[in-house]
Amino acid sequence: MSCGVLAITEQVDGVFRKVTYEALSEGRRIADGLGCALSVAVLGSGIKGSAEALGKYGAEKIFVADDPALKEFMTDAYTNVIAGIAAKEKPRMIILGASFRGKELAARLAARLAAPIAMDCTAVRLDGGKAIATRPIYGGKILADVELDGEPQVVAIRPNFMSIAEVQKAGAIEDAAIDLGKIDLRFVEKKLETGKVELTEADVIVSGGRGMGGPDFSVIEKLAEVLRGAVGASRSAVDEGWRPHSDQVGQTGKVVSPNLYVACGISGAIQHLAGMSSSKVIVAVNKDPEAPIFAKADYGIVGNLFDVVPLITEEIKKAKGL
Repeated sequence: MSCGVLAITEQVDGVFRKVTYEALSEGRRIADGLGCALSVAVLGSGIKGSAEALGKYGAEKIFVADDPALKEFMTDAYTNVIAGIAAKEKPRMIILGASFRGKELAARLAARLAAPIAMDCTAVRLDGGKAIATRPIYGGKILADVELDGEPQVVAIRPNFMSIAEVQKAGAIEDAAIDLGKIDLRFVEKKLETGKVELTEADVIVSGGRGMGGPDFSVIEKLAEVLRGAVGASRSAVDEGWRPHSDQVGQTGKVVSPNLYVACGISGAIQHLAGMSSSKVIVAVNKDPEAPIFAKADYGIVGNLFDVVPLITEEIKKAKGL
């Protein structure tokens, strides 16, 4: 039986995403339970300097694949390089974040390595040396425990769900062999929204739904700003063209787990609940007292959101002395 845990990092322009540290911390905990070492794979261009800091999150060894061809995330190139690292190291488990990018990469790796996979995991535990992953199914109505049979086991964890812990280890840098292999994808361009909090990593999210009545989300945006949070939207709001798809929360959008989720003018369709039901605290504002969202909310306010939300914003400003 092979041993060792390999964590996969995720970075944008040399800055590691929060889910990287969550995967490393969870990987460290699992490695300790197995009595194994934790390694980490870092892919990118000009990334070696940033990679050195990962040792404080529990990595004994840091494999760095630094190449101009890896500057932008290309699934086939990343899969080829990581599969090469896995073939050499033979880890028992590969762990990464279940972000949009991570889900695609995890699926490709599992197919390439003929490995079992558990996606969007909210917990991973060891039972008699076997890895048991907990993941939501049926739109989050059920939590299923899945035993992974075979090696390496690919585990993609839900962003903003696992705790981050610093555990200083050697963090020895090792240059990884870079074999890009056959690449069918070609990078064209990317457009980044600067200064915008990524939904899957936000501690606070304020979302608007059909009750917004149009594309003017200013009352939502002002509340999100004072809470230092992100703005989300329901599928109906996105379908109406009021918000971009990147803001969509739900089964066909992004799955989020913030500390606070404020749902404004959102009825609470099961597809939306599937994307935010794991939030620590849920606050609902809706003028319909029978809206399904209230059954899921920790706190509910029945009223017109255009009257209620500005009042909340002003009270928070007063509390913060803004």
